[in-house]
Amino acid sequence: MPSTAITHINTLVTNDPSLGIGPLGQIQDAALVIEGDRIAWIGTSSRAPATDSHIDATGRTVIPGFVDSHSHLLFAGERGAEFHARMSGRPYAAGGIATTVAATRQADDAELARRLALFRAEMARQGTTTVETKSGYGLTVADEARALRIAARQLTEVTFLGAHIVPPEYADDPAGYVALVTGPMLDACAPHARWIDAFCEEGAFDADQARAVLTAGRARGLRPRLHANQLGHGPGVQLAVELGAAAADHCTHLTDADVDALAQGRTVATLLPGCEFSTRAPYPDARRLLDAGAVVAIATDCNPGSSFTSSMPFCLAVAVREMGMTPDEALWAATAGGAAALERTDIGRLATGCRADLALLDAPEPVHLAYRPGVPLVAAVWRAGARIS
Repeated sequence: MPSTAITHINTLVTNDPSLGIGPLGQIQDAALVIEGDRIAWIGTSSRAPATDSHIDATGRTVIPGFVDSHSHLLFAGERGAEFHARMSGRPYAAGGIATTVAATRQADDAELARRLALFRAEMARQGTTTVETKSGYGLTVADEARALRIAARQLTEVTFLGAHIVPPEYADDPAGYVALVTGPMLDACAPHARWIDAFCEEGAFDADQARAVLTAGRARGLRPRLHANQLGHGPGVQLAVELGAAAADHCTHLTDADVDALAQGRTVATLLPGCEFSTRAPYPDARRLLDAGAVVAIATDCNPGSSFTSSMPFCLAVAVREMGMTPDEALWAATAGGAAALERTDIGRLATGCRADLALLDAPEPVHLAYRPGVPLVAAVWRAGARIS
């Protein structure tokens, strides 16, 4: 297979402490070799082997591609008026999702596929090489299944979120909707998804309903994850840990027992700072989770209502400024942490045998991602060994 060397990297972040300095495994004056879709070699520039082609990083930084483990990209329409009202004093509530459901049901397949491709390209330009996305804006058997079919043509990390909200036509029969989600809807959607999710929150689904959804999905071979503890204290985090979910996402309002459960279990706490930024809600306390020993990820939660950002660098910078994370911790959470939330070991780090997903930054050190917020530092991106931006 053809090989390419990237040399004279001032700082290479591997996320493998055995390869370099500190928890990020940083190597100075580094080089790496891409062969096919994998990393074939990593070391210092002076020892780089001969390759078919060569790229001089000219003293810049290389990091693993960002892993965005929580997004909602299968939708039509937008909710700018809702954002304007919220910034003018109206609080965020889960019910706004119904607006997007109505628009998404009216959109055709081509429009949804086109928008997904645009968002994916937008994310790639900002260094994101792996994206998870969900259904949840159709809420009928046909609309949920088509959303997942469209997503599965472009992405490998696809989540069935039929339990996003109870749609208007089931407002008087939430039990009937849960039966639909765990029966005919799951039958139609399971072949196109890897994950199953539920919005466990007041105004959406309670613990018993969420448990029924995740348990049914798991019986069909889907791995569970859960929207948990976003709008207030609730049972979501405890339920996620109980069911062995890969991730509990949001984790904004946590008790000491919630933090202990996350620290002692294998469920990743995925924090979504773009959501708090967009809703003026309190930020989650990442420092509290990290000090307790929990595994933390950062993701965008890109969606038209509560976090319409596709930028992992922005979310990283907000996590450092507002959530008590160090720049190194935030970078790890946005790469290796996201990979852990997707139960992946081939992405989120740069080591021999890993998928060649990486971003070249116009900066000498990775701290510039937080140090220079809002600046487009990503100069080039490779996914599976191919340059995509």
